Amino acid sequence: MILDGKSILVTGGTGSLGRALVRRILSGERGKPTKVIVMSRDEAKQHAMRVAYLNRRVPTDEVIYHNFEELLEFRIGDVRSYPDVCSALKDVDIVANAAALKQVPTCEYFPGQAVATNCLGPENIVRAIRENDYPVETVIGISTDKACKPVNVMGMTKAIQERIFVAANILIPTTRFICVRYGNVLSSRGSVIPLFQQQIRAGGPVTLTSPDMTRFLLSLDEAVDVVFQALGEARRGETYVPVLRSARVIDIARAMIGERRIEMRVVGVRPGEKLNEVLVSEEECHHVLRRGNYFVILPLMPELRHDPPATAALAKEYSSKDDVLDFESTVELLERHQPLSAVTESGETEWILL
Repeated sequence: MILDGKSILVTGGTGSLGRALVRRILSGERGKPTKVIVMSRDEAKQHAMRVAYLNRRVPTDEVIYHNFEELLEFRIGDVRSYPDVCSALKDVDIVANAAALKQVPTCEYFPGQAVATNCLGPENIVRAIRENDYPVETVIGISTDKACKPVNVMGMTKAIQERIFVAANILIPTTRFICVRYGNVLSSRGSVIPLFQQQIRAGGPVTLTSPDMTRFLLSLDEAVDVVFQALGEARRGETYVPVLRSARVIDIARAMIGERRIEMRVVGVRPGEKLNEVLVSEEECHHVLRRGNYFVILPLMPELRHDPPATAALAKEYSSKDDVLDFESTVELLERHQPLSAVTESGETEWILL
Protein backbone atom coordinates (compact mmCIF):
# COMPACT_ATOMS: atom_id res chain seq x y z
CA MET A 1 0.00 0.00 0.00
CA ILE A 2 1.87 3.01 -1.32
CA LEU A 3 0.39 5.56 1.10
CA ASP A 4 0.44 3.49 4.27
CA GLY A 5 2.10 5.37 7.10
CA LYS A 6 3.04 8.30 4.85
CA SER A 7 2.80 12.04 5.41
CA ILE A 8 1.47 13.62 2.21
CA LEU A 9 1.49 17.25 1.09
CA VAL A 10 -0.94 18.33 -1.64
CA THR A 11 -0.15 21.81 -2.93
CA GLY A 12 -3.18 23.41 -4.54
CA GLY A 13 -5.21 21.01 -2.44
CA THR A 14 -8.42 23.07 -2.64
CA GLY A 15 -8.54 22.91 -6.45
CA SER A 16 -10.62 20.40 -8.35
CA LEU A 17 -7.88 17.78 -8.70
CA GLY A 18 -6.50 18.54 -5.24
CA ARG A 19 -9.84 17.93 -3.55
CA ALA A 20 -10.44 14.71 -5.46
CA LEU A 21 -6.93 13.51 -4.61
CA VAL A 22 -7.37 14.31 -0.91
CA ARG A 23 -10.70 12.49 -0.83
CA ARG A 24 -9.18 9.37 -2.37
CA ILE A 25 -6.12 9.50 -0.11
CA LEU A 26 -8.33 9.71 2.97
CA SER A 27 -10.43 6.78 1.76
CA GLY A 28 -7.52 4.49 2.66
CA GLU A 29 -7.71 2.61 -0.64
CA ARG A 30 -3.93 2.91 -1.10
CA GLY A 31 -3.01 2.66 2.57
CA LYS A 32 -3.65 4.69 5.69
CA PRO A 33 -1.58 7.91 5.79
CA THR A 34 -0.41 9.48 9.03
CA LYS A 35 -0.93 13.04 7.81
CA VAL A 36 -2.49 14.77 4.79
CA ILE A 37 -1.59 18.44 4.39
CA VAL A 38 -3.60 20.73 2.13
CA MET A 39 -1.63 23.82 1.15
CA SER A 40 -3.25 26.65 -0.81
CA ARG A 41 -3.71 30.41 -0.82
CA ASP A 42 -7.50 30.51 -0.52
CA GLU A 43 -8.70 30.54 3.09
CA ALA A 44 -12.37 30.49 2.06
CA LYS A 45 -11.98 27.26 0.09
CA GLN A 46 -9.91 25.75 2.89
CA HIS A 47 -12.57 26.67 5.44
CA ALA A 48 -15.35 25.18 3.32
CA MET A 49 -13.33 22.00 2.83
CA ARG A 50 -12.51 21.81 6.55
CA VAL A 51 -16.16 22.22 7.56
CA ALA A 52 -17.24 19.59 5.06
CA TYR A 53 -14.79 17.06 6.45
CA LEU A 54 -15.11 17.85 10.17
CA ASN A 55 -18.86 18.15 10.46
CA ARG A 56 -21.18 18.33 7.48
CA ARG A 57 -24.13 19.31 9.66
CA VAL A 58 -22.61 22.37 11.35
CA PRO A 59 -25.21 25.18 11.04
CA THR A 60 -22.68 27.99 11.31
CA ASP A 61 -19.51 29.01 9.52
CA GLU A 62 -17.56 29.01 12.78
CA VAL A 63 -15.91 25.71 13.68
CA ILE A 64 -13.55 25.14 16.58
CA TYR A 65 -10.86 22.77 15.41
CA HIS A 66 -7.41 21.48 16.28
CA ASN A 67 -5.85 21.87 12.83
CA PHE A 68 -2.37 20.53 13.46
CA GLU A 69 -3.66 17.62 15.54
CA GLU A 70 -5.94 16.33 12.78
CA LEU A 71 -5.12 13.73 10.14
CA LEU A 72 -6.20 16.35 7.57
CA GLU A 73 -4.23 19.54 8.11
CA PHE A 74 -4.76 22.85 6.32
CA ARG A 75 -2.02 25.37 5.64
CA ILE A 76 -2.37 28.81 4.15
CA GLY A 77 0.67 29.14 1.92
CA ASP A 78 1.90 29.72 -1.60
CA VAL A 79 4.27 27.60 -3.68
CA ARG A 80 5.71 30.90 -4.92
CA SER A 81 7.02 31.54 -1.41
CA TYR A 82 10.18 29.63 -0.54
CA PRO A 83 9.62 29.98 3.25
CA ASP A 84 6.04 28.68 2.88
CA VAL A 85 7.28 25.68 0.91
CA CYS A 86 10.04 24.93 3.43
CA SER A 87 7.57 25.06 6.32
CA ALA A 88 5.10 22.72 4.60
CA LEU A 89 7.71 20.20 3.36
CA LYS A 90 9.26 19.47 6.73
CA ASP A 91 8.65 15.84 7.74
CA VAL A 92 6.70 15.07 4.54
CA ASP A 93 7.17 11.78 2.65
CA ILE A 94 5.21 12.48 -0.56
CA VAL A 95 4.47 15.75 -2.35
CA ALA A 96 1.78 16.09 -5.02
CA ASN A 97 2.19 19.45 -6.74
CA ALA A 98 -1.30 20.35 -7.95
CA ALA A 99 -0.86 24.10 -7.48
CA ALA A 100 -1.12 25.84 -10.84
CA LEU A 101 -2.46 28.65 -12.94
CA LYS A 102 -4.18 26.57 -15.59
CA GLN A 103 -6.63 28.72 -17.57
CA VAL A 104 -5.14 29.34 -21.00
CA PRO A 105 -6.39 32.90 -21.63
CA THR A 106 -5.46 34.03 -18.10
CA CYS A 107 -1.90 32.80 -18.56
CA GLU A 108 -1.70 34.54 -21.96
CA TYR A 109 -2.58 37.89 -20.41
CA PHE A 110 -0.51 37.38 -17.25
CA PRO A 111 2.49 35.25 -18.28
CA GLY A 112 4.62 36.47 -15.38
CA GLN A 113 2.05 35.15 -12.93
CA ALA A 114 1.99 31.81 -14.73
CA VAL A 115 5.77 31.57 -14.52
CA ALA A 116 5.71 32.42 -10.80
CA THR A 117 3.25 29.63 -9.93
CA ASN A 118 3.93 26.96 -12.55
CA CYS A 119 7.74 27.26 -12.76
CA LEU A 120 9.08 29.00 -9.65
CA GLY A 121 6.73 26.98 -7.45
CA PRO A 122 8.19 23.63 -8.54
CA GLU A 123 11.69 25.09 -8.31
CA ASN A 124 10.96 26.12 -4.71
CA ILE A 125 9.98 22.53 -3.92
CA VAL A 126 13.22 21.20 -5.39
CA ARG A 127 15.32 23.88 -3.72
CA ALA A 128 13.69 23.32 -0.31
CA ILE A 129 14.41 19.59 -0.42
CA ARG A 130 17.98 20.10 -1.64
CA GLU A 131 19.02 22.93 0.68
CA ASN A 132 17.39 21.53 3.82
CA ASP A 133 18.08 17.82 3.21
CA TYR A 134 14.42 17.02 3.72
CA PRO A 135 13.94 13.24 3.48
CA VAL A 136 11.11 13.48 0.94
CA GLU A 137 10.64 10.15 -0.81
CA THR A 138 8.63 11.19 -3.87
CA VAL A 139 7.53 14.38 -5.60
CA ILE A 140 4.91 14.06 -8.34
CA GLY A 141 4.19 16.95 -10.69
CA ILE A 142 0.72 17.29 -12.20
CA SER A 143 1.06 18.31 -15.83
CA THR A 144 -1.17 18.68 -18.88
CA ASP A 145 -1.42 17.83 -22.55
CA LYS A 146 -0.80 21.52 -23.21
CA ALA A 147 2.79 21.01 -22.03
CA CYS A 148 3.40 18.85 -25.10
CA LYS A 149 4.47 20.94 -28.12
CA PRO A 150 3.24 24.00 -26.25
CA VAL A 151 1.87 27.02 -28.08
CA ASN A 152 0.46 28.86 -25.06
CA VAL A 153 1.96 30.22 -21.85
CA MET A 154 0.14 27.72 -19.66
CA GLY A 155 1.58 24.81 -21.64
CA MET A 156 5.04 26.36 -21.79
CA THR A 157 5.19 26.84 -18.03
CA LYS A 158 3.89 23.33 -17.40
CA ALA A 159 6.55 21.96 -19.77
CA ILE A 160 9.18 23.77 -17.71
CA GLN A 161 7.69 22.24 -14.55
CA GLU A 162 8.16 18.78 -16.05
CA ARG A 163 11.81 19.52 -16.86
CA ILE A 164 12.47 21.02 -13.42
CA PHE A 165 11.22 17.86 -11.73
CA VAL A 166 12.97 15.46 -14.12
CA ALA A 167 16.29 17.26 -13.71
CA ALA A 168 15.87 17.26 -9.93
CA ASN A 169 16.48 13.51 -9.93
CA ILE A 170 20.12 14.25 -10.76
CA LEU A 171 20.44 17.05 -8.20
CA ILE A 172 18.75 15.03 -5.43
CA PRO A 173 19.25 11.30 -6.05
CA THR A 174 17.62 10.40 -2.72
CA THR A 175 14.22 11.72 -3.86
CA ARG A 176 12.17 10.31 -6.73
CA PHE A 177 10.73 13.05 -8.96
CA ILE A 178 8.05 11.92 -11.43
CA CYS A 179 5.25 13.50 -13.47
CA VAL A 180 1.82 12.73 -14.83
CA ARG A 181 0.39 14.32 -17.97
CA TYR A 182 -3.25 14.08 -19.00
CA GLY A 183 -6.04 15.88 -20.86
CA ASN A 184 -9.15 17.87 -19.94
CA VAL A 185 -10.69 16.83 -16.64
CA LEU A 186 -14.48 16.74 -16.82
CA SER A 187 -16.12 19.40 -14.63
CA SER A 188 -12.86 20.74 -13.19
CA ARG A 189 -12.64 24.47 -12.53
CA GLY A 190 -12.13 26.38 -15.74
CA SER A 191 -13.10 23.45 -17.97
CA VAL A 192 -15.68 23.68 -20.73
CA ILE A 193 -18.46 21.70 -19.02
CA PRO A 194 -19.15 24.15 -16.16
CA LEU A 195 -19.07 26.96 -18.75
CA PHE A 196 -21.61 25.17 -20.93
CA GLN A 197 -23.76 24.52 -17.82
CA GLN A 198 -23.86 28.23 -17.04
CA GLN A 199 -24.63 29.18 -20.62
CA ILE A 200 -27.42 26.59 -20.91
CA ARG A 201 -28.94 27.70 -17.61
CA ALA A 202 -28.91 31.29 -18.86
CA GLY A 203 -30.72 30.24 -22.02
CA GLY A 204 -27.69 30.42 -24.31
CA PRO A 205 -25.98 30.91 -26.54
CA VAL A 206 -23.46 28.13 -26.00
CA THR A 207 -20.18 29.43 -27.36
CA LEU A 208 -17.81 27.23 -29.36
CA THR A 209 -14.32 28.19 -30.40
CA SER A 210 -14.29 25.89 -33.45
CA PRO A 211 -16.51 23.01 -34.64
CA ASP A 212 -13.34 21.03 -35.43
CA MET A 213 -11.77 21.29 -31.96
CA THR A 214 -11.03 18.00 -30.15
CA ARG A 215 -9.98 17.30 -26.59
CA PHE A 216 -8.82 14.31 -24.54
CA LEU A 217 -11.33 13.69 -21.74
CA LEU A 218 -11.13 11.99 -18.36
CA SER A 219 -12.96 12.22 -15.05
CA LEU A 220 -11.49 13.54 -11.80
CA ASP A 221 -11.29 10.02 -10.41
CA GLU A 222 -9.47 8.85 -13.54
CA ALA A 223 -7.02 11.72 -13.08
CA VAL A 224 -6.41 10.57 -9.50
CA ASP A 225 -5.93 7.01 -10.79
CA VAL A 226 -3.08 8.28 -12.98
CA VAL A 227 -1.43 9.87 -9.94
CA PHE A 228 -1.76 6.69 -7.88
CA GLN A 229 -0.47 4.53 -10.72
CA ALA A 230 2.61 6.69 -11.14
CA LEU A 231 3.24 6.78 -7.39
CA GLY A 232 3.16 3.00 -7.32
CA GLU A 233 5.17 2.21 -10.45
CA ALA A 234 7.08 5.12 -11.95
CA ARG A 235 10.85 5.15 -11.92
CA ARG A 236 12.80 8.34 -11.38
CA GLY A 237 12.25 10.87 -14.16
CA GLU A 238 9.36 9.07 -15.84
CA THR A 239 6.14 10.74 -16.99
CA TYR A 240 2.89 8.76 -16.95
CA VAL A 241 0.29 9.41 -19.65
CA PRO A 242 -3.07 7.61 -19.60
CA VAL A 243 -4.49 6.03 -22.74
CA LEU A 244 -7.56 8.21 -23.36
CA ARG A 245 -10.37 8.73 -25.85
CA SER A 246 -11.12 12.18 -27.21
CA ALA A 247 -14.24 14.00 -28.31
CA ARG A 248 -15.21 16.95 -30.43
CA VAL A 249 -16.13 19.94 -28.28
CA ILE A 250 -19.18 20.55 -30.48
CA ASP A 251 -20.44 17.04 -29.61
CA ILE A 252 -19.99 17.79 -25.90
CA ALA A 253 -22.08 20.93 -26.35
CA ARG A 254 -24.75 19.09 -28.36
CA ALA A 255 -24.94 16.34 -25.74
CA MET A 256 -25.38 18.84 -22.90
CA ILE A 257 -27.97 20.92 -24.75
CA GLY A 258 -30.04 17.87 -25.60
CA GLU A 259 -33.55 18.77 -26.77
CA ARG A 260 -33.42 22.38 -25.54
CA ARG A 261 -33.84 25.12 -28.12
CA ILE A 262 -30.51 26.81 -27.42
CA GLU A 263 -28.26 28.43 -29.98
CA MET A 264 -24.66 27.31 -30.51
CA ARG A 265 -22.41 30.14 -31.64
CA VAL A 266 -18.87 29.82 -33.02
CA VAL A 267 -16.78 32.65 -31.56
CA GLY A 268 -13.27 31.69 -32.73
CA VAL A 269 -10.21 30.18 -31.10
CA ARG A 270 -9.16 31.89 -27.87
CA PRO A 271 -5.62 33.24 -27.38
CA GLY A 272 -3.17 30.32 -27.12
CA GLU A 273 -5.62 27.53 -27.93
CA LYS A 274 -4.95 24.56 -30.19
CA LEU A 275 -7.52 22.84 -32.36
CA ASN A 276 -6.17 19.45 -31.25
CA GLU A 277 -4.13 18.53 -28.19
CA VAL A 278 -1.13 16.21 -28.07
CA LEU A 279 -0.20 14.01 -25.09
CA VAL A 280 3.01 12.53 -26.55
CA SER A 281 4.98 14.40 -29.21
CA GLU A 282 6.59 12.94 -32.31
CA GLU A 283 9.99 13.53 -30.66
CA GLU A 284 8.96 11.78 -27.43
CA CYS A 285 7.26 8.79 -29.04
CA HIS A 286 10.62 7.14 -29.77
CA HIS A 287 11.31 6.66 -26.06
CA VAL A 288 7.85 5.65 -24.85
CA LEU A 289 6.88 2.29 -23.43
CA ARG A 290 3.47 0.87 -22.52
CA ARG A 291 2.55 -0.26 -19.02
CA GLY A 292 -1.04 -1.45 -18.90
CA ASN A 293 -3.33 1.46 -19.75
CA TYR A 294 -0.53 4.00 -19.60
CA PHE A 295 2.18 5.30 -21.87
CA VAL A 296 5.40 6.02 -20.02
CA ILE A 297 7.72 8.71 -21.35
CA LEU A 298 11.28 7.87 -20.38
CA PRO A 299 13.57 10.72 -19.29
CA LEU A 300 15.84 12.20 -21.93
CA MET A 301 18.88 12.61 -19.67
CA PRO A 302 21.35 9.72 -20.06
CA GLU A 303 21.97 9.65 -16.30
CA LEU A 304 18.34 8.67 -15.80
CA ARG A 305 17.72 6.43 -18.78
CA HIS A 306 17.30 2.75 -18.30
CA ASP A 307 17.17 0.34 -21.23
CA PRO A 308 14.73 1.70 -23.83
CA PRO A 309 12.11 -0.68 -25.25
CA ALA A 310 13.14 -2.68 -28.31
CA THR A 311 10.09 -1.27 -30.07
CA ALA A 312 8.58 2.06 -29.06
CA ALA A 313 4.95 1.91 -27.93
CA LEU A 314 4.02 4.71 -30.31
CA ALA A 315 4.99 5.17 -33.95
CA LYS A 316 3.72 8.75 -34.12
CA GLU A 317 2.55 11.54 -31.87
CA TYR A 318 -0.44 10.81 -29.65
CA SER A 319 -3.04 13.40 -30.70
CA SER A 320 -6.66 14.03 -29.72
CA LYS A 321 -7.60 13.98 -33.41
CA ASP A 322 -6.53 10.33 -33.83
CA ASP A 323 -9.31 8.41 -32.05
CA VAL A 324 -12.34 10.67 -31.69
CA LEU A 325 -15.58 9.42 -30.15
CA ASP A 326 -18.72 9.70 -32.22
CA PHE A 327 -21.67 11.66 -30.85
CA GLU A 328 -23.42 8.67 -29.25
CA SER A 329 -20.22 7.57 -27.49
CA THR A 330 -19.65 11.13 -26.28
CA VAL A 331 -23.12 11.12 -24.72
CA GLU A 332 -22.37 7.80 -23.00
CA LEU A 333 -19.06 9.16 -21.65
CA LEU A 334 -20.73 12.24 -20.18
CA GLU A 335 -23.52 10.16 -18.64
CA ARG A 336 -20.95 7.95 -16.89
CA HIS A 337 -19.33 10.94 -15.22
CA GLN A 338 -21.88 13.14 -13.55
CA PRO A 339 -20.74 16.73 -12.84
CA LEU A 340 -19.05 17.22 -9.47
CA SER A 341 -19.95 20.91 -9.19
CA ALA A 342 -23.20 22.76 -9.71
CA VAL A 343 -23.88 26.36 -10.60
CA THR A 344 -26.47 28.39 -8.75
CA GLU A 345 -28.77 30.89 -10.40
CA SER A 346 -26.47 33.64 -9.18
CA GLY A 347 -23.66 32.11 -11.22
CA GLU A 348 -21.57 31.13 -8.19
CA THR A 349 -20.13 27.64 -7.98
CA GLU A 350 -21.65 25.64 -5.14
CA TRP A 351 -19.30 23.70 -2.89
CA ILE A 352 -19.90 19.97 -3.06
CA LEU A 353 -17.52 17.69 -1.17
CA LEU A 354 -15.84 15.38 -3.62
